[in-house]
Amino acid sequence: MSSGSPVQDEIRPHARELRRLIPDVYRGLGTLGDAALRDGALDSRTKELIALALAVSTQCDGCIEAHAHGAVRQGATCQEAAEAIGVALLMNGGPASVYGPRAFAAFRRFRAERHEAGDGTAPLGHVTPASPGHAPSTAQVQPPGNTDV
Repeated sequence: MSSGSPVQDEIRPHARELRRLIPDVYRGLGTLGDAALRDGALDSRTKELIALALAVSTQCDGCIEAHAHGAVRQGATCQEAAEAIGVALLMNGGPASVYGPRAFAAFRRFRAERHEAGDGTAPLGHVTPASPGHAPSTAQVQPPGNTDV
């Protein structure tokens, strides 16, 4: 079974074996993740975007994949993902200039998959109105297929 992520597909058999050997640790990690990403003063979308930026900062490909996918599931836009990645670039300089594009590519891949599945997600180049609590962006959005970073 493919997740659409080469990183996740590569580690899946090893993760299953680890989960079998240390199930309490994985249950604890799952509980922590659920609690940390649950809506609170910050909504889940914002928390996934923060996690995506931190994944860039820690240079964790698996984390990038997980939180790019999570941000898409929570309805984040390409502009929101790009701006979160931009903060990681600010804080990390050179290394983030490599992992930032990786994070954006992962986000765009998951968003395209969701759009193709017909769930109502806007196409990649489309700007949707901001949701409550999220200011509209005045930045130009690149058309679909533009990979210039």
